[in-house]
Amino acid sequence: MSGDVVNLRQFRKQKARSEKETKAEQNRAAFGRTKAEKTLTRALNEKAQKTLDQGRLERPDEDKG
Repeated sequence: MSGDVVNLRQFRKQKARSEKETKAEQNRAAFGRTKAEKTLTRALNEKAQKTLDQGRLERPDEDKG
């Protein structure tokens, strides 16, 4: 029935470190890209959006008829 004794101060510090590392990893993924990578991603997204819009069917307005 005896459990492990945990020092709460050390536990809190370790938890804060792990949260800080997780946040840093997310920031590296979001902001740690070169300008060329950002430009490429933007161009690919725009191309995909244009392709999607080209296949869109225009419906006549039902209000006018």
